[in-house]
Amino acid sequence: MKTIDCDVAVVGAGPAGLAAAEAAKSTGAGKVIIIERDIRAGGILQQGIHPGFGLQIFGEELTGPEYAERYMKQADSAGVELLLGTTALELRDRELVCAGTEGLLHVRFGALVLAMGCRERTRANLVIPGSRPSGIYTAGTAQKLINIYGDKIGKEVVILGSGDIGMIMARRLTLEGAHVKAVVELLPFLAGLTRNKVQCLDDFGIPLLLSHTVVDIEGVDRLTSVTVCPVDEKRRPVLDKQEKIPCDTLLLSVGLIPENELSRTGKIELSPVTRGAVVNQYKQTSNPAVFACGNVLHVNDLVDHVSRESAEAGRNAALYAAGKLPSAAAYAAVPGNGIRYVCPQKVVADGNEEVTLYFRTMIPGRRTVIRCTANGKELVSRKCVRTSPGTMEKLVLSKETVASLNGPIEVSCEHGEVLA
Repeated sequence: MKTIDCDVAVVGAGPAGLAAAEAAKSTGAGKVIIIERDIRAGGILQQGIHPGFGLQIFGEELTGPEYAERYMKQADSAGVELLLGTTALELRDRELVCAGTEGLLHVRFGALVLAMGCRERTRANLVIPGSRPSGIYTAGTAQKLINIYGDKIGKEVVILGSGDIGMIMARRLTLEGAHVKAVVELLPFLAGLTRNKVQCLDDFGIPLLLSHTVVDIEGVDRLTSVTVCPVDEKRRPVLDKQEKIPCDTLLLSVGLIPENELSRTGKIELSPVTRGAVVNQYKQTSNPAVFACGNVLHVNDLVDHVSRESAEAGRNAALYAAGKLPSAAAYAAVPGNGIRYVCPQKVVADGNEEVTLYFRTMIPGRRTVIRCTANGKELVSRKCVRTSPGTMEKLVLSKETVASLNGPIEVSCEHGEVLA
């Protein structure tokens, strides 16, 4: 058994982990290591060969591998150490138990950043009835098979769910010569970004069926058809309006689940809504030495957001390891009317810097007013031309506002026009 001591350890070498590690090192942390179970760094970016990454961070349009390469070079130049082929198994207070190529490895840290990302929901999570033929994939698995391994997964395709990866794969499959017959969405509104609907569905004439779902799967060795039908206002299938769509491939793009198995071993408090850790604005969890960022904290819509958020986590982890992270009374940040969740879930009222609250609305709307209040008093508000659950929103609390907090705060919204 081998033991490594470090100032900051980061679990995950995807966009979150790379940004966190580089920021920790740049803030002054001595030894910073990244623990990655894959044989290469980059995470999900490795298979995102389409452009559209980095517009906010780098001011130009990059592919996923190009974006990852820039952060890998920055982390390497900063002196971050990378342990590939190493899986973090258990979190014990100030120690990680890992399995690597040489057996068990114990990593003792001053601070830890959790950046494990998320995984896709599968057919088992959805409990779709029908037979169990081949030809059913999650959208991310299909993306990896096509973009990394060059496989052809099918010719006649139906996609369940209007998540961003699903819409991107609708375009990718079309460019590969497949016929995407429809994207089927249970909700009465889009689950992903509007820009992906325009660029990936509208531009290629791919139908989007809102308030619809798949109720049956047919096929013996290979998928032969799926049965689709509309749902009512309570999301119950209207079976007398069902339609059978012949196809050989079904892609599932029905949501992401943060990879928090490691967090549970360390008894980190998790949010029942995001399924990620409960954190304050420093991305500090219920274990003060442990920080969380990226999609393991809450699912983001843009990798640029992940990188910025994770850099904050890495910087604060380095400060904590050095005994320099501020501390003060913390107050809850809770979702109010029309808001699904707020992250961070706690705000430390030290007033050292402004605090950005990230959140998603429950339903889409126009002429929306978003407010943050405390004890019935408005702290800050913002008007939006349009909001959607697929797009992350934010409010910024000034340093003076943060310093004046003496109780919980609430984020709420009011739509001038509901679009759901």
